[in-house]
Amino acid sequence: MVTDAAQLWKLNHRLLTLVLNGCSARFAALGIEPKEFFVLAEVATSPYPAELATVLATPKASVTVYVRNLVAKGLITREIDAGDLRRHRLLLTPAGEATRDAGSEALAAEFETRLGALSAAQRDQLEALLQLVLSADAAAAP
Repeated sequence: MVTDAAQLWKLNHRLLTLVLNGCSARFAALGIEPKEFFVLAEVATSPYPAELATVLATPKASVTVYVRNLVAKGLITREIDAGDLRRHRLLLTPAGEATRDAGSEALAAEFETRLGALSAAQRDQLEALLQLVLSADAAAAP
């Protein structure tokens, strides 16, 4: 039996929703919303707002709002890029790094409760399958 792609999507979405809902109290205690956490998690590797929007598959206007909120909370700073004075580079503050790390720990712990049902071999298989699906996406990119 071949599982319908829509059914796989629904299962994946349900899992992600359960994990994020399980983290909501921890994120709130950190003073951030889940979407703000994902911005914090990506700033180090994608330090420009336009890059963040692409990586997070989020509209640029939304990223602008999240960045503004995170700057106001003292979790990131903006600086003019020395290589291109028209662009602003985003940097995590020490408080931003601590918040990102605490948020990552919360997310990992909540996901771990779901992965606990899998054996080590099944976890390895899940990782390999996810990497395969993601590599297919990367190969299709222009």
